[in-house]
Parts: sequence; C-alpha cells; structure tokens
Amino acid sequence: MSDQGEQLAWRETYFVMFSSSDRPTLAQVEAAISESSNRLSVSNLEANDDGLFASAVVQAPEDNAAMEISYESGELVIEQSGELAKQLRKQLDGDQLAQLVRADARLDVMHFERLAEGASDYGFGDEEDEESLLDEALDPASLITVVDALARLTGGIAFDPASGDIMA
Repeated sequence: MSDQGEQLAWRETYFVMFSSSDRPTLAQVEAAISESSNRLSVSNLEANDDGLFASAVVQAPEDNAAMEISYESGELVIEQSGELAKQLRKQLDGDQLAQLVRADARLDVMHFERLAEGASDYGFGDEEDEESLLDEALDPASLITVVDALARLTGGIAFDPASGDIMA
C-alpha cells in the first residue's frame, strides 16, 4: 500500500455497521468516496463475483493518510453488533438501536499515517523544526470524510471502537 521510501503506521480502525442486504457495489463505494472529496483517490478495488464491494485502498496525500477498507460479515459481526447495542442502548435513539441490532455486516476502515523516510513510529528526526512537523502531521479529516460517505451509502452506523462512540 505504500510507495518506496515511505512507511505507514496504523493509527485506528472505524467500523460502519449495516445490514448485509444493503451491501454496496464496488462502483457505488468508489463513487461515494470520490464524490465526498477531490483530495481522495481510490485504488486496489476488489469485488466479489456479483460486483459487490470487497475491499479498497484510499489515499489522502494532503492529510498524510491512507485507509484500507474491507467488507466483513457473519457470526462475529452479528455478535459484535448485539454487544454494541447492549452497551450503547442509553445513547442511541430507537431507530439507531434497531439498526444496530439488525446489523450483520460491517466495513472496516483502517486508518494509516504516512511516515516520512527515516521517521520512526514514535516521532520524527531530532533536526526537524516545528513547522515541518505541522506540515507532516496526520489530519483525521479524510478518515471522517470516508467513514461518513460509507455510512450514508450503506445506511449504516459509524462506530469508533477505541472511544466507544457512535459518529453522528
């Protein structure tokens, strides 16, 4: 997923929980992401034999970010959505709760930070000045844009498992 001379460091993963009957096609996912921002490019697109979305890579060079998106379904997703519904029942309205209970599929959006050549996962070289560090900082805007576009496309609920928050 990375170019020569650059490293990617995983930062977080968001989930978009939805019903497998609303699984989008590859073309729909590509269009939704491309239309959400002209700063994003979609590549490595993969679909199943029916043309339904399987996975893709989204590059966001201006945000020093890349995302890998993959489709998941089955018992583990059903179990996870049930657990989430129990945990979040006081925070969600009735429609959101019912939607989460019905969710048997999800899109995993793994967010990666681009690290400059020679940069470590724990910081940049000692000689970098503050301005260049700011220029190379990871901007979460592309992640939010992609997750929002996927949630709208699938009619799903976007969830940040690290914080336990639903994205509104």
